[in-house]
Amino acid sequence: MAKKVLVVDDEKLIVKGIRFSLEQDGMEVDCAYDGEEAFEKAKANQFDMILLDVMLPKMDGFEVCQAIREFSDVPIIMLTAKGDDMDKILGLEYGADDYITKPFNILEVKARIKAIMRRTAPAAGESKASTLLKSGDVELDLDSRKLKIKNKDYNLTSKEFDMMYLFVSNPGKIYSRELLLEQIWGEDYPGDARTVDVHIRRLREKIEPNPSDPRYIQTRWGVGYFYHE
Repeated sequence: MAKKVLVVDDEKLIVKGIRFSLEQDGMEVDCAYDGEEAFEKAKANQFDMILLDVMLPKMDGFEVCQAIREFSDVPIIMLTAKGDDMDKILGLEYGADDYITKPFNILEVKARIKAIMRRTAPAAGESKASTLLKSGDVELDLDSRKLKIKNKDYNLTSKEFDMMYLFVSNPGKIYSRELLLEQIWGEDYPGDARTVDVHIRRLREKIEPNPSDPRYIQTRWGVGYFYHE
């Protein structure tokens, strides 16, 4: 089945170019040209990926991203013409999975899309039993990519789920920020270790009873993060 991608940008030539290139790779592409239209399409359809420009009419990309995160964990890549690091980190604060700075090479965009889709797609041929990972109070369903703690459901973004899976698969193992960046984002990711800190903070805010005194994702100061069963 073809992967469905929503491309959101108010510059129609950019949308046209991305759409043509993705369709050449067999993807199904829908388009939106302002934030409100993007939000409505995200609510009405099931997409495998959203490419979301930051500077949009009606609702900016950060507002759209935050609104989508209220009901969906669809992977979102932010497109930004700004080079300021804080804008990029802000995008991640609102739940984006990645960002690409304009002007970009379409081959880079496609490589990022395919890398995220590979990580979020369930492995073929897995039995239902093999898709459940349990450790202490925590249960991860690798098929639906959902998290339960003490039978309560938590909606995680793609990157948050990947991090949780890595931690729960290796309880007690300490991961430095650099190692997490390599394991979750890939060796060629252009961002820095602050990206990891943002995602850890967001993850704790979602799952920890007291994020300032975490029960599950703990810190070994000066070394890194680890999962405590």
